[in-house]
Amino acid sequence: MITPWKKIGSQPVGDFRIFKLRSDICINPRTGKEHDFYVLDTVGWVNVIALTPARELVMVRQYRVGSDTVELEIPGGMMDPGENDPVATAVRELREETGYAGENARLLGKIWSNPAILNNQTFTVLIENCRLQHDVEFDHGEDLTTHLVPVAEVPQLVADEKIGHSLVVVALYHFELWQRGLKQA
Repeated sequence: MITPWKKIGSQPVGDFRIFKLRSDICINPRTGKEHDFYVLDTVGWVNVIALTPARELVMVRQYRVGSDTVELEIPGGMMDPGENDPVATAVRELREETGYAGENARLLGKIWSNPAILNNQTFTVLIENCRLQHDVEFDHGEDLTTHLVPVAEVPQLVADEKIGHSLVVVALYHFELWQRGLKQA
């Protein structure tokens, strides 16, 4: 039986604006030996499934420094300090990044972003009947273009690796499960 490892120490290593790095010393319950782990301590993230009345997803293209690629994604971002409600964050991110707003915003799913090294969760929020209602409000690190993609085309975009951001693919899977009636929102 696998059990959680006992943490016997934790020490900050660095603060890098969007995450903090810490070193945790844990005891392996099987061997009794200490092991040093590095954990990226960061806030929650949100991904937005923004559905128009015409059954299109509001999507964005943006440059990603880590992969040095331009990615087709759904809107989303980090929860700001003091934000505890992923649904409110999703509504804000959708408006800021695309100018779209909608109705009936609700949590569709959540996952651990990468439990091997990250301590945060990524939330998928569904917003229906989205329409262009505002000007975009990019922050200094954003440069996006908005695209409306028919829902029926999304699975092929994933299959063809035109959508390659893993957390976006997971959000789209939550959406697929909801469409099939396997997931409540």
